Amino acid sequence: MNQRKKHLILPLAMLFAAAMPMLALAAEEAEYTPAVHATFWALVPPIVAIALALITKEVYSSLFLGILVGSVLYSGLNFELAITHMFQEGFIGVLSDSYNVGILIFLVILGVIVCLMNKAGGSAAFGRFAAERIHSRVGAQLATILLGILIFIDDYFNCLTVGSVMRPVTDKFNVSRAKLAYLIDATAAPVCIIAPISSWAAAVTGFVPGENGFSVFIRAIPYNFYALLTIVMMVGLTVMKADFGSMKKHEDNAVKGDLFTTPGRPYGEATEETTETKGTVADLLVPILSLIVCCVIGMIYTGGFFSGTDFVTSFSNSDASLGLTLGSFFGLVITVIFYQIRHVMNFSDCMACIPEGFKAMVPAILILTFAWTLKAMTDSLGAAVYVADVVNGSAESLVKLLPAIIFLVGCFLAFATGTSWGTFGILIPIVVNVFAESNPQLMIISISACMAGAVCGDHCSPISDTTIMASAGAQCEHVNHVSTQLPYAVVVAAVSFVTYIIAGFSQSAWVSLPIGIALMLLVLFFIKTLSNQEQ
Repeated sequence: MNQRKKHLILPLAMLFAAAMPMLALAAEEAEYTPAVHATFWALVPPIVAIALALITKEVYSSLFLGILVGSVLYSGLNFELAITHMFQEGFIGVLSDSYNVGILIFLVILGVIVCLMNKAGGSAAFGRFAAERIHSRVGAQLATILLGILIFIDDYFNCLTVGSVMRPVTDKFNVSRAKLAYLIDATAAPVCIIAPISSWAAAVTGFVPGENGFSVFIRAIPYNFYALLTIVMMVGLTVMKADFGSMKKHEDNAVKGDLFTTPGRPYGEATEETTETKGTVADLLVPILSLIVCCVIGMIYTGGFFSGTDFVTSFSNSDASLGLTLGSFFGLVITVIFYQIRHVMNFSDCMACIPEGFKAMVPAILILTFAWTLKAMTDSLGAAVYVADVVNGSAESLVKLLPAIIFLVGCFLAFATGTSWGTFGILIPIVVNVFAESNPQLMIISISACMAGAVCGDHCSPISDTTIMASAGAQCEHVNHVSTQLPYAVVVAAVSFVTYIIAGFSQSAWVSLPIGIALMLLVLFFIKTLSNQEQ
């Protein structure tokens, strides 16, 4: 019996000895905490990304280098661990997340639907429809604003469509090209950032770790002061005829027949090309309405509406990724079937829009992937713990000023880099870390400030893709568009900054938003009065 025990003990001992290093390694990996965890170093990756973006004006490499710095800090200068952490827990980790993949699928399908609507001629049909019913300069500008708001699902689609559709109409009523470019730009990103069913909403939901991203986006809409006040500004300028600054000169000259004002008129000899299509206004409206309805149904389906949950609860508890994916898929199917029934596009042309729509969304997908990975790096360094400790030790009055400060930071960063998505991709996770546990309401306001600041800076930036596309869509010299738009954007930004200060202390949209709207209209009235006195 003792001999048998000896024969058993030896193999067991060898097995145990062989397993010990593996068990130790597994325990080490499970319990591994970087030396810089929950210290200031945890904020270095986004700081590096911001600084490089400001210096290089290039967002992709800046975000990647921020990710690299985060992985190096996590590894403690261990090359192997740094690389494996960056890719395994970083890029591969975020792209393996089902929520993130759903958002990317939604973006691709959205790009396909946008491509289909352009090819079908629905946008051009709306332009013809509007031209037959507009009888004044004010009407032409209001119709441009209306079309810009209607095309809320993507800012690229907005810029590429509104200019070509409304340019003949605004030219007919002597609206300057600079004013048209402003109206296009001001109804692109500012409208998309407050539209629940849009590429921007999908992006924002992916930047809110540990929260119901879609619910946060919906709750943040009343606090997105720059976007809302920009709409007030456009309508007020048009109805009150309160143009000022260099834009007033362009508008005065346009009334006299000069749509360009400046000697440089790269599109002065351009002639409008009219393409005969079978498209009607329905070819624009049906896909958009189908997308909205299907996405709403998809959202409430994931929230349990068809299992007995009430509408509001199911909508707020929905899975935005799955809901938008399902809704956009059925919206795409309806659009293709509708175009087949109408014979405006054959099936082969519809399928050709799939790769084109995907290509159009590649820049957005890249920025999202980099931003998600940067967030993963800062999470692994304990940024949430560090920031929460700092904020808890700060004076309460300073904390309430943070939304206004965040708005300015977002403006500055987006202006320098020319990108909104990269800006709120960096800032929103930091804001969530600050307020998620201590003050959820202030978190909502601050997330809105991130988005509003990003849109404001992008709106002002001469290197922004939407600013450049707005110039091209209006066939306006880019320098003219930037110089005439900047004073308008700065006025809205100043009013928004004051409104964020009010919101930080009141923490109520019912108080801050009406004050912001009243202040915006008061400023416009004051500017119009001064302008009339100078004449």
